[in-house]
Amino acid sequence: MKQQSGFTLIELIAVIVILGILAATALPRFVDLSDAAEEAALDGVAGSLASAMAMNYANAVASAAGLTVTTTAASINTCADVEDALLGGVPDGYTVTGTFTATTLGAEAVCTVTQDSTTDTATFGGIYVP
Repeated sequence: MKQQSGFTLIELIAVIVILGILAATALPRFVDLSDAAEEAALDGVAGSLASAMAMNYANAVASAAGLTVTTTAASINTCADVEDALLGGVPDGYTVTGTFTATTLGAEAVCTVTQDSTTDTATFGGIYVP
């Protein structure tokens, strides 16, 4: 007589139940990743805009000090003007708002970038450059 080997029906059902429980607990975590990705993208855009403002200001200060610069600083009169300082401009789907109360080189403002699809916002520091 030949002995058969394999899994019993009870063992297979137990494995299927365990996989179902794991899938039910893991699925909600993956569904929420799109929200986290959109938030990370917004923060990334805000960081890029802040860096562009800072580098543009540094260029303007260096030029005003008589140092040789290879590019001319962009004029930043409103926060939306950061598009002129950021290579490629503000990405599609984002809107930048904010104004400066002072109009001297280095005056600061709080600028806001809005993600058009979600209306979520992030802030970054604006630096006035005449």
